Amino acid sequence: MADHISVEKPAKNSISDEKPVEKLISDEKPVGVNRFALQCAIVASIVSIIFGYDTGVMSGAMVFIEEDLKTNDVQIEVLTGILNLCALVGSLLAGRTSDIIGRRYTIVLASILFMLGSILMGWGPNYPILLTGRCTAGLGVGFALMVAPVYSAEIATASHRGLLASLPHLCISIGILCGYLVNYFFSKLPMHIGWRLMLGIAAIPSLVLAFGILKMPESPRWLIMQGRLGEGKRILNLVSNSPEEAEIRFQDIKIAAGIDPKCEEDVVKMENKKTHGEGVWKELILRPTPAVRRVLLTALGIHFFQHATGIEAVLLYGPKIFKRAGITTKDKLFLVTIGVGIMKTTFIFTATFLLDKVGRRKLLLTSVGGMVCALTSLGFGLTMAQNSGGKLVWALVLSIISAYSFVAFFSVGLGPITWVYSSEVFPLKLRAQGASLGVAVNRVMNATVSMSFLSLTKAITTGGAFFMFAGVAAVAWNFFFFLLPETKGKSLEEIEALFERDGDNKVRGENGKA
Repeated sequence: MADHISVEKPAKNSISDEKPVEKLISDEKPVGVNRFALQCAIVASIVSIIFGYDTGVMSGAMVFIEEDLKTNDVQIEVLTGILNLCALVGSLLAGRTSDIIGRRYTIVLASILFMLGSILMGWGPNYPILLTGRCTAGLGVGFALMVAPVYSAEIATASHRGLLASLPHLCISIGILCGYLVNYFFSKLPMHIGWRLMLGIAAIPSLVLAFGILKMPESPRWLIMQGRLGEGKRILNLVSNSPEEAEIRFQDIKIAAGIDPKCEEDVVKMENKKTHGEGVWKELILRPTPAVRRVLLTALGIHFFQHATGIEAVLLYGPKIFKRAGITTKDKLFLVTIGVGIMKTTFIFTATFLLDKVGRRKLLLTSVGGMVCALTSLGFGLTMAQNSGGKLVWALVLSIISAYSFVAFFSVGLGPITWVYSSEVFPLKLRAQGASLGVAVNRVMNATVSMSFLSLTKAITTGGAFFMFAGVAAVAWNFFFFLLPETKGKSLEEIEALFERDGDNKVRGENGKA
């Protein structure tokens, strides 16, 4: 192994303004997605299936938990929402953790937390232990939601980053659909056994995943940030389509990490350089440059609106919503809810192939525009259904179609793009902790909706709640239209330069080329 040498990065408090010494690979138009990179992204994203399963299965399990443990609406709201509050803590810890131990071992940690939480919930002799298991699983959610998209984005080429970075959200949808299916089949078991099996079986894939992930390579960008250039370059050769592409990516990452691009050593001793995320919060929050401030605003904004528009209300409380629309039997409630999972999975799968062709911006605006219409229609249908006591068949049909449409529009745009966009806009040094801050906002909004929806429907009716969500979606459309530039086809290093441009011309200039 080569001797250690010292490299000192020029003092900066902004996104790197140094330009790559060679032409960026985003102009090369590679033949196709690298198979090894795709396999790595799929394995990293499997942890999201477990999280999605936990979300989907809880929508049905809560129906039986209410009867078995004699819980009230407030306890159910706390039980569903506490996962997201604990995920907030997990996401804030995940950024620094992944900077210290790496992206791969952070995914292992998320899997272990999921496993422990599932075991506690599957045991669940009483409400406090059930709540404790939900909290433990929530910590795992926070780690998983932050690290899986970041890992996928860091191994992907610019031309296929949308596909790979959207895989975690696709896996969440697959998990939700699996949860809905388990609800339907396990609902036929004795009540006190059925809901415990629903929640407990997630421990099995969590354990398998914790060992399977150890066979994945580490993120090459993280390795290079630690000065482990030889390892990083070897992995880049595996996840790139050609040696030339790997070399250009290698040089760009070295420049972003503050390493001399001419350095040929395998290991570089990073002196006077904070490689474990120290000082990042100062650059993100206390003293951000205009460029970092714009990055932070867009990343936090898209995470805020992802859940403020009400998707969690449909995913978690679907059976209760459809019951108020006029469906009464549990079998029919679970079957209709399965339709939600099918729509979500189908359209997110479609989105994974559109992100790198259509672009983030066009897909996002189309998605949110459709959500405004679907939410307005759902609010109207539920209002008419409730006022008639659930006797209007057309109102029930309209409510179901509108709910499915809302989930479809969300899943083809805002759902996956939130994770793709927030994982790619932060510069290398700020990426892990910046992404963790975005996940924290995401979980706060998720918890706010899931812990207040039942109370909100009592205050302004179920239909009124969805009219409110439609208004929030309209605000979101304007936010995205004016503030989010297109990032399709750009390398992560090019995106850094994109946000350094003049704030007034940044979006307009880029959007004209979208």
